[in-house]
Amino acid sequence: MDKKNALRAGAVAAGTTLMMLLLSSPALAAAPGADDGSDPGPGLSVIETLGLYVAAPLGLFVVIAGLVMALDKSR
Repeated sequence: MDKKNALRAGAVAAGTTLMMLLLSSPALAAAPGADDGSDPGPGLSVIETLGLYVAAPLGLFVVIAGLVMALDKSR
């Protein structure tokens, strides 16, 4: 029975993926820059990218973990 369930789960996952691919349509944008505000801004530097996507989440994790440990009432 375990093989049957695995086959069923695989079929459901494959069917769901196929339906999502078939039903998702490409973005129907006319042309880049056609609307006001659609021009991309300046890119981020390496330092800004690392700060935004690495340092900030790690800092938030440390702050939240520190608050949880400091305010733990089970001690």
